Amino acid sequence: MSIQSEEFKGIVKTHYLDSVPWWPERKKAPESAPNVLLILLDDTGFADVGCYGSLIETPNIDALAADGLRYQNFHVNPMCSPTRASLLSGCNHHAVGMGYLANYDLGFEGYRGRIDRRYGLISEALAENGYNTFAVGKWHLANDSDLSGVGPFDDWPLSRGFNKYYGFLNACTNQFYPSLVCGNEFVDQPKTPAEGYHLSEDLTDRAIKYIGDSKSKAPDIPFFCYLAYGSQHSPLQAPKEYIDMYKGRFDMGWDAYRREVFRRQKELGIIPASAVLTEDRVYAEAWDSCSDSEKRVLARYMEVYAGFLTHTDAQIGRLLNYLKKIGQYDNTLIIFLSDNGASPEGTPRGIKNTMYHFFTEKYPPAISEEESAALGSEDAYCHYPTSWAHASGTPLRLYKSWSHNGGVKVPCIMAYPRVIKDRGGIRGQYHHVIDVYKTVAELCGIEEPKAIKGVPQEPKHGVSMVYTFEHPEEPTRRRVQYYEMLGNRGIWADGWKAVADHVQNPSFDFSKDRWELYHTDADFSEAVDLSAQCPEKLRELVDLWWREAGKYKVLPMLESHMKKMEGYHSKAILRFRPSAKRTRHILYPEMTGGSVPLPQSSFLIKVYADYAEGDEGVLFSAGDNQSGHALYISGGRLIYHHNWFGFRHSSVESEAVVPEGRRELALDFTLLRPGAGLARLLIDGKPAGSLRLEASPLFPFGGMSIGRFGSVSVTGKMKEKKLFMYTNSIDRVEVDLERPTGDGELTLEMEGELRRE
Repeated sequence: MSIQSEEFKGIVKTHYLDSVPWWPERKKAPESAPNVLLILLDDTGFADVGCYGSLIETPNIDALAADGLRYQNFHVNPMCSPTRASLLSGCNHHAVGMGYLANYDLGFEGYRGRIDRRYGLISEALAENGYNTFAVGKWHLANDSDLSGVGPFDDWPLSRGFNKYYGFLNACTNQFYPSLVCGNEFVDQPKTPAEGYHLSEDLTDRAIKYIGDSKSKAPDIPFFCYLAYGSQHSPLQAPKEYIDMYKGRFDMGWDAYRREVFRRQKELGIIPASAVLTEDRVYAEAWDSCSDSEKRVLARYMEVYAGFLTHTDAQIGRLLNYLKKIGQYDNTLIIFLSDNGASPEGTPRGIKNTMYHFFTEKYPPAISEEESAALGSEDAYCHYPTSWAHASGTPLRLYKSWSHNGGVKVPCIMAYPRVIKDRGGIRGQYHHVIDVYKTVAELCGIEEPKAIKGVPQEPKHGVSMVYTFEHPEEPTRRRVQYYEMLGNRGIWADGWKAVADHVQNPSFDFSKDRWELYHTDADFSEAVDLSAQCPEKLRELVDLWWREAGKYKVLPMLESHMKKMEGYHSKAILRFRPSAKRTRHILYPEMTGGSVPLPQSSFLIKVYADYAEGDEGVLFSAGDNQSGHALYISGGRLIYHHNWFGFRHSSVESEAVVPEGRRELALDFTLLRPGAGLARLLIDGKPAGSLRLEASPLFPFGGMSIGRFGSVSVTGKMKEKKLFMYTNSIDRVEVDLERPTGDGELTLEMEGELRRE
């Protein structure tokens, strides 16, 4: 609860007892203002929760829907950062600077990867109006360059209206070994997976702690809790018992599953009786085209996905039960939604390690039935096949990153037991994620701030949805909504929608995109393209899209990473991404959240450390058990280990033991040719062993740690050593990305390697 700055209104005299004190008024929330709990899932399709027709068990989400309203025509932006920006700011994502992912500032107004201060967040408005505010979970609203332990923190949660924060800052994280931040500091997880750790449980524990702390110390102050789980984004990871409960349940395959979900959706009334089950044979494939062995592996991927969601549902249930226990449930506005449609990024046959696909730009090798047993565990970083994503979006077309309904229509539940009387009702009005801000503001009784911290504010773009609570048949108050993501475009206006699939355009010429036309008032799933029958209506909508694009800073558009079907086309997407010019780094053991991207060229890493007989531990490490490398001492010898996406492990051990005393211990890498090089161990500048590395890319790892593993052993083993802290002292680590030449012995060794090629 903030204190307002005002001119002193007391009386000051010489003596304190003769003076008249005055206290500035603390800003209070309006009388009877509700708590607000905003629960956000990731990459969850329209048909993924039980009350939207899914066969996945989500009893707590379903119970929430039974206490509130389900929206069947609620839409978001086609990817995560843009939706989060719109959700919190109440404005269109390009306008605020989030035209693409937050990771990158691409040098254009609509693509800064951060939210412009002129578009304040609901957290800032609520904090200014007497709310306790806290964010828990995924943030993904700050540039990669800002995600170190020294910030800058301008776009971190505590700088955008939240009093407390606990979670992870980037797009995704390992659910068993997450990169965690508390406030503005990187922290270690409280326990290991062997001790029962999972991120979703940790986040829920923290949300309960923050709510309980707030209501214990200031029971009259309402809270705003923004709880953003990593579920259902890759990596799909969950406790084994939740995955195993689905064994055999998806053996019918994705085609039969979609038909059953479609039947249930009509039975529940969450889709109109006239809705059509759309098909996709471009990105999805027929279940019967797979062999029996392949089917068993593919079904396992969906078992993992389902287990992950049911486990998340259990955590949501714990939180809702806590609100009931402390008597806050009825007076809490609870909003549940997903940030975009189901993700197709798991490739046609699924992927054990999604990092492989992203960095190599190739489809991964298929895994065996034996290997599939690890899916969902701490030893896999998996994502389900595209065809299961198609099932998650039943009955809609296409996926995350597309502007078709499969990418933007998601489940949305609103419950406010003290106010919403039509418990279990369904609402069909067309709404968009930018409407949540005004809905919350109206129910909390606050006005949009004219300025926040001295920055004049732009008007919000949304409309309140509160009218839908008591008027299920009232026409929607939203008239127009544009969409754009990586060239995939859409525009909805008064029951009609024009949409263009840029991925299917073989050229990079946007004028050659083919526009489709749908009458969404009569065609829920965009099944019947009316572009040939209604060319004038199509032209009208395409012209409207261009006007909206100019109004909200949509141009210039990016290329889709899905266009190159043999993986990601990230190089084309990030053509103007600024690159770091720094070639030399000096790092200290106290560093947190550091990242030194290694070039696919020669470099030298020197560690200055003290060593005595019996000492052991990590000197430097980057990555985790899914991909990474590390230099460490064990058994008196210097060892370098390279983990290439879990598919290939390579290591070299020094020929001699490390001498006692202050030592210079180094990894010297020389590129022999693209995708191949020689890694040498150096002790006090003298060669002590070498290892040939061959892969592409050689070093995709970030997040360097000094004197320990960042979160878990990169070797895929050694888990019993946990972080494997170095037992002596490390003075510093020097990273030289322009390795000096002139080493005659190295030259001879390189020539030998090249001759052997």
